[in-house]
Amino acid sequence: MERHITAPLSAETAASLRAGDYVYLTGIIYTARDAAHKRMCEALERGEQLPLDMRDNVIYYMGPSPAREGRPIGSAGPTTASRMDKYAPLLLDLGLRGMVGKGKRGQTVKEAIVRNGAVYFAAVGGAGALLSHSIIHSEVIAYEDLDTEAIRKLEVKEFPVIVVMDAEGNDLYETAVQKYRRDY
Repeated sequence: MERHITAPLSAETAASLRAGDYVYLTGIIYTARDAAHKRMCEALERGEQLPLDMRDNVIYYMGPSPAREGRPIGSAGPTTASRMDKYAPLLLDLGLRGMVGKGKRGQTVKEAIVRNGAVYFAAVGGAGALLSHSIIHSEVIAYEDLDTEAIRKLEVKEFPVIVVMDAEGNDLYETAVQKYRRDY
């Protein structure tokens, strides 16, 4: 099914998505990769506030290239999501509603997605230049010293993703394999 939805995501919207849905996101999402996730979790361990409220937000695992003149951002392709697996359950428990990356997720992330009614989207790897055209504004909001791994607030319009793991725990990476598996 093709869906056009707005971010941040409501619990109802996340619950209505199914693995395999084609989604076009419009609204505000955030970027964060390994170093930013590590720093956020360390801040939580010290009892400090995070630089953004996780509730209902979407984090895109992406580190952009420098923007060309007249563009808000350079190439903006996804990074491998499993690198954030050790941090994701904590952020999901704080209300993170969606994640965008590429590749499979671990069992603890899957359990946290189901427990929190969240969703994991995949963006097409290798299509960073194309994806950047759906980003209409970008600004660093935290950890500027991390350069490409700083947390950015992005305004996106019709940003194309696919639901890989839905709030019920359905995983497209598993179901797609079953659909085409042959027993010899």
